[in-house]
Parts: sequence; structure tokens; C-alpha cells
Amino acid sequence: MSLLELHDVSKIFGGLIAVNELSFSVEEGSIVGLIGPNGAGKTTVFNCITGNYRPEHGRISFTGQDVTGLRPHRLVELGIARTFQSIRLFGRLPVLENVLAGRHCRLKSGLLASMFHLPAQRREEREAVRRCMEELEFVGLAAHHAEEAGSLSYGNQRLLEIARALASDPHLIILDEPAGGMNDQETVALIDLIGAIRNRGITVLLIEHDMRLVMRICEKLVVLENGCLIAQGEPEAVRANPAVIEAYLGAESEVW
Repeated sequence: MSLLELHDVSKIFGGLIAVNELSFSVEEGSIVGLIGPNGAGKTTVFNCITGNYRPEHGRISFTGQDVTGLRPHRLVELGIARTFQSIRLFGRLPVLENVLAGRHCRLKSGLLASMFHLPAQRREEREAVRRCMEELEFVGLAAHHAEEAGSLSYGNQRLLEIARALASDPHLIILDEPAGGMNDQETVALIDLIGAIRNRGITVLLIEHDMRLVMRICEKLVVLENGCLIAQGEPEAVRANPAVIEAYLGAESEVW
């Protein structure tokens, strides 16, 4: 069953066609990699899916619902969460409060309940803290919950973004270069973490330039070049595709 579907999606900036009539699907419970050379349009695709950009043409559906052009907060409420290529954290706030920011979309207490700290609001707040601590434990950062987010190592800041995204109870998590800046040991741990996320029933769509990671964990690859789809399918078949090899300058041994 397709959880996410793109149908002939195009995004244009002035005279530049960043994404050109792109169609692909993400099956529920799968791990899918969106790959391609620098400037291929991968992050633009993510921004269209998550509501940061509105496509000029085409349609995006999620759980069978047309979500094209919905605002980011509505898409989070529907179950789409993401991380960013450039880390976006509240660096001077504690780690736990960063994760609580991701939980906000699931809180129901209104302004008056929060102002007067009514019993229902206090119970909801305690439950939110408990859930967010669970996510920090899941990514291995529970011991750092009181530290400033900006004091964490770069790799741990990446993990904190993932914890914040998971706190929103997503059906689909979109990871934009999650291994960026990580060393080999951190990357191996990330592979295990992504597998554990999928084992929780959460579908994963990711952009990643570390092709060893992609080949180890993805069940399907979607390959872009200059905003156009040039290949999609199982990783081994995509790896042998002449168009994909050419897109990566023919340096197959260096890329894969």
C-alpha cells in the first residue's frame, strides 16, 4: 500500500525547473532513498512534500488524501515529520525542550488551561515530558536531556533532530542527509537507528550521499538528475543502471 505518492510534480524558480514532472511512490513500512548528484533537486522535492514549497504542477497524496500545498504544521498533524540538511535546533534551550517542541502538535490544552495550569494541562504536560524522554532514550540522548542543544556534538545534534521529529508521532519521517558530518562509528549506529524506526511501523524517506549507507538500508531508490527521474527500483538494479552510473560521472567504484 502506497503511503505517499507524487504525481507529475514540478517546481519552478523563475526560469529554472528544479523538479520536472516527478512521479514516485513510497510504500507503507518501507525505507526509500532519494538520491542524485548535487543540485539534482532532492531537497526541493522534500520541501514540496513537507509544505515549504508549493508545486506549480502535479499532485502529492498522503494516506490517499491530496495534501498538495498544505502548510507544514498541517502536514505534521497528518503524520509527516522531517529533519533538515542544515541542523535547525534551539541551540540555547535544553535538549528535552527541543524535543517537546516537536510534541506540541499533539497537545490539546488551550491558552486558558496553560495560563492557569489547570489539572488536565498539568497531566498533559507530564505525559509529554515522559514521551519525549522516551524518544531521547530511543536515540541514545536521555543522559543529555538537561544540556543545551548547542553543546552537543554535531552527530548528536543530528540525533536530537530525529528525536524531535519522532515526538510528533509520525507515520512518515523524512530525513535530509542524516549522516552528514557523522564519523564511521556514528554512521553505523545511525543505520541501526533507522532500522529501529522502521521496526516501530514508521515509514522512512531519506536523502543521503553516503551510498554505502543507502545500499545497506534502503529497499527502494529513486534517482534524480537535473530535477528529472532517471531511475527507480531495488538498489542493486539501480546501481547497475547506465543512466545512474553516468549521472555519477561514471565513477562507480568511488560512489558505491
